[in-house]
Amino acid sequence: MSDPQAPTPASPQSDAGTPADASAGATHAATPPIVANTGAVGVTGIELQEGRVIPRKQVASWALWDWATQPFNSVITTFVFTVYLTSSLFLPKDVAALDENDPIREAATADLTSNLGWAVAIAGLLIALLAPVLGQRSDAAGRRKLWLGISTVLLVLCMFAMFFTTASASWFWYGAALVAIGSVFSEIAGVNYNAMLVQVSTPKTIGRISGLGWGLGYLGGIVALGIVVVMQQSGWFGIPTGEGLNIRLIAVGCGVWAILFSIPLFLNVPEAPPAPERERVSFFGSYVVLARDIRRIWRETRPTFWFLLASAVYRDGLAGVFTFGAIIAARIFGFSDTEVIVFGIAANLIAGVSTIAVGRLDDRFGARAVILGALIGLVAVGLIVFLARDAGTTVFWIFGLILCMFVGPAQAASRSFLARVTPAGREGEIFGLYATTGRAASFLSPALWALFIGLFGATAWGILGIVIVLLAGLVLMLFVKVPQPAK
Repeated sequence: MSDPQAPTPASPQSDAGTPADASAGATHAATPPIVANTGAVGVTGIELQEGRVIPRKQVASWALWDWATQPFNSVITTFVFTVYLTSSLFLPKDVAALDENDPIREAATADLTSNLGWAVAIAGLLIALLAPVLGQRSDAAGRRKLWLGISTVLLVLCMFAMFFTTASASWFWYGAALVAIGSVFSEIAGVNYNAMLVQVSTPKTIGRISGLGWGLGYLGGIVALGIVVVMQQSGWFGIPTGEGLNIRLIAVGCGVWAILFSIPLFLNVPEAPPAPERERVSFFGSYVVLARDIRRIWRETRPTFWFLLASAVYRDGLAGVFTFGAIIAARIFGFSDTEVIVFGIAANLIAGVSTIAVGRLDDRFGARAVILGALIGLVAVGLIVFLARDAGTTVFWIFGLILCMFVGPAQAASRSFLARVTPAGREGEIFGLYATTGRAASFLSPALWALFIGLFGATAWGILGIVIVLLAGLVLMLFVKVPQPAK
């Protein structure tokens, strides 16, 4: 694979002598106005990177943060810890003693998965309230990296606290709350991380670099899950497994992993400067500024507004695929604990490779084309998984992995699409709105998952709820036009 960090040969190199820190940090010389009534945006942060040479060390360090924090998503919220929380270990003892096919036990297990969905939905609402305001304030103060560091530390502390989630019905809500709170910190960190994308890329490499970061995240998940499999196969090297000790230690290990691999970003990527002409107001005053900025986007760059809306819906569907993917494998298709982990490794491998590869298609054909193609694939394959829910494990091995092939490219292309149309100096705020609109809709997949399970009394119907969310996002995305940067 050719180096995505390297400057494009055809690009002008007038700034080639710019010091490394300045080349990454001086992306915001001004905050240009949005061009009204044209569908175009003012000068974007990524346009100001034209012709700059981005040091490879900065790109690699930035991308490693995805690698560092991905185990929270892959190991904890998808393949290990949430499966642990929704297992029979957290049922009342008298219910757990019943036969697996007993209707009472099945209903109680469905309640666990439903309650986890509601916890994640509540976390989404909290993210919707905080993300754009914190992003806006980090823009104004030039503290993206600081807020990224604070959020990363809090995420790590949540993973450490999961050690105390012993296998008992009385600890279920404690564990579910930590998953939800960790999701909040993970998303707030992601706002500032995504905003930093324009500091480490150029207009001709942003798709590849966005894909590189997301792809490394998935590959990091593979390595972390591989370690879990090795420990399982070796009998946990003598570690007792009573009361879920082995699973609780995995959560601690994910926290240590995040610390080790996030350090390079904080050492090598410079802080963004304060955005000029941005108001510095009180925390609650930031909501007034936010409301004004949203009205401005609606009046002057409506395609960006509709993209925020469409992406809010389909990204929640993407999150649903990974949040409930392992539960679907275990509870519907009968995967064993080990099979779930092996499937997780294969899923992350396919997602990582496809995301890195499709990043080049993003730069060549545009992010919108990548997003639409991925969503069409997800809806089609999701319906197949639902309709073939009684066909056995082989069906999910095939089509579950195909689903994963589409998720990463859609996520990475969404990030690059928004970065391309964000006015300089407003990256934190716009990516905060991106998180807010996403999390304002983040109750959709968990709620439809819980609702369909509750209505039909079986976990399999939750699949249909996620497919409906993806389909709604696809329809909305068809109406999104690509805004043209103002020259």
